[in-house]
Amino acid sequence: MSGPQEPKGPQHGAAPPPKKRRFGKVATTVLVLGLAAGGTYGYRVYTGQNSDMPDVNDVSAESAKQQATLVDQEDTRIMQIRAKQESDLAGGGAEAAAARVPRLLTSANGRTLMLPQRRQPYYVAELAKLAGQDFQKQNDGSYLLGVNIMVAAGGKLILQSPTGPLTIRMRSIPGSFTSIVSAGGMVRVNGSAQNPVRFTSWNDDTHKPDTQVTDGRAYIRAIGGEFTMKYTQVSDLGFWSGRTGGVALTGSDRPDSAAEPTGVPAPQRAVRLPNGAIEPTRGNREEVEVSAAGGAGRGTSFFVPAANLVSGTIDHSTFTGDAYGLFVTASNQTQLTNNTIRNSLVHGVILHRFAKNAVIENTTVAGSRGDGFVLSRGTEGVRVANCTSEENGGNGFTLNGQPLAEGPSASGEAVTAFGGNLISSSVARGNRRYGVELLGGDNVAVQNSRIIGGDMGIVARGGATRVQISGNQVKDPERQGIVLRDGVRGGTVSGNVIVGAKTALYVRDAGSAITGNTVQSARRHGITLRGDVSGTTITGNTIGGAGTSVMDVDRATGKYADTGNNTKGWHKTAGFWTWVKRIFKPMNLIWAGVFLLVAISMFRSRGAALRIGRRGAHPYENQAKLEERPVQLLRRV
Repeated sequence: MSGPQEPKGPQHGAAPPPKKRRFGKVATTVLVLGLAAGGTYGYRVYTGQNSDMPDVNDVSAESAKQQATLVDQEDTRIMQIRAKQESDLAGGGAEAAAARVPRLLTSANGRTLMLPQRRQPYYVAELAKLAGQDFQKQNDGSYLLGVNIMVAAGGKLILQSPTGPLTIRMRSIPGSFTSIVSAGGMVRVNGSAQNPVRFTSWNDDTHKPDTQVTDGRAYIRAIGGEFTMKYTQVSDLGFWSGRTGGVALTGSDRPDSAAEPTGVPAPQRAVRLPNGAIEPTRGNREEVEVSAAGGAGRGTSFFVPAANLVSGTIDHSTFTGDAYGLFVTASNQTQLTNNTIRNSLVHGVILHRFAKNAVIENTTVAGSRGDGFVLSRGTEGVRVANCTSEENGGNGFTLNGQPLAEGPSASGEAVTAFGGNLISSSVARGNRRYGVELLGGDNVAVQNSRIIGGDMGIVARGGATRVQISGNQVKDPERQGIVLRDGVRGGTVSGNVIVGAKTALYVRDAGSAITGNTVQSARRHGITLRGDVSGTTITGNTIGGAGTSVMDVDRATGKYADTGNNTKGWHKTAGFWTWVKRIFKPMNLIWAGVFLLVAISMFRSRGAALRIGRRGAHPYENQAKLEERPVQLLRRV
């Protein structure tokens, strides 16, 4: 009688059976992990639009320290050279005679060719004689500048070429770079459409422009005086600060250190002093009378300007790859027209403190890491017209009118807001942040402009007053179209057309008149009110789109008016589609796909080689039987 049959399986020493579907399981696992990682990465790219553009502050600590030190050294060099020049002129004698002719001044911070005051201008041909080997014509017709140039007050430097284009390459190598600086003088760069003037930094070791800013880079600057640039091509200049940022027009709200006698004594007049007393004097707001103590002798009048502002005109010029495209501060009536600024490392055009009554027209800024156009605190009476700002890493246009101080300050700055600035007939397209940002200020206007793309269209915040946003077209922002928030009061939003925003008009803790606007294809809300919106009036608007609600006012407080609005074109989507939009977000879809793949893998693995726990099968049916050997008794001999 035979014993029970042994389970079938491989005999001892036989090869195990092939593992089925092992490759399929590995492939499925790899696919799941790949989709999870790829989906997460894709979502981060989607939410962080244009993340490939370096940030303005993407600078290492070591590089920041080095560049800041170089800026400080440049300030010291300029201060030393100016002080020496003015001291020699004031001292008289042989030193004054030497200071009245061009000379070379050298210090630990570099060599500087000083061009003092004289009647005739300095031209390119004379620079070649004065600078010697430091300004010589190269084989390709360009000039290589190897020494710093400073134009003193009263001096005139004219850079032009009547016979052909003029190219000046400014030496910029590791540890050394050159500059052209006027200190109260006049600089004119006179190019033409046929014969433009070109400036670029130049590393004569690599025979290429200098694109590394860590060790400093060549730049052009006007300190006070007058600066004119026409039909000029500027590339790869500047580093770190605005005044060394490429082409900079800088003045001061303080008077120049020089005081000149008026020549003809002014008639004596009665001047009211701050305490109300009347003082007979020949002085006034820009003149000082100097007389001997004790009343002996007649006084002499000296002219002392109330401010050392710079004035300039830059027209039909291009600026590529500079740290700052154009930097202007402490200026009056600057004209920036028909220019193109591309790929600036910080901002495209920036008007800094006390830049007043400027005109910026027909100018395009593209590809800056920061904002396109910036009107920072202290600017007043600036008009920006027919300008384009596109594909910048920050805002298209930024107008900051906030006070320089909010209370007592060490410098005693004024606590009043700045304003009177205008953007009209301009375009902001595809900027990473906002199309236009109005940060504080009074009587600021954005009119008849087009805002396309970006995170938001036009944003007014920071306690701005009397803001006028009218006649603009805002299309396809990621979130809100026109935003009033954080204390904006007394403004007007009228006659705008807003297309394709999630929320077309957004008001939070602000109060303004919103009248006569047209909303099309809004995707969530036509108008949203939040917080204290006291004083807000919403009248005569036409609102179309599809979303949760045409007016989102559940979280609004304060008294507001809502009359005469046309909402017939609004389709409420609360219900199924609202649920779908809330559930089917990018990350939800990605992770749902991951879990679905895991579930499919578990289901498919039921037919694989793993048998433990499977019904109807012995858990050890695939195990090989050990060889049976008879038991032997070992006996002691």
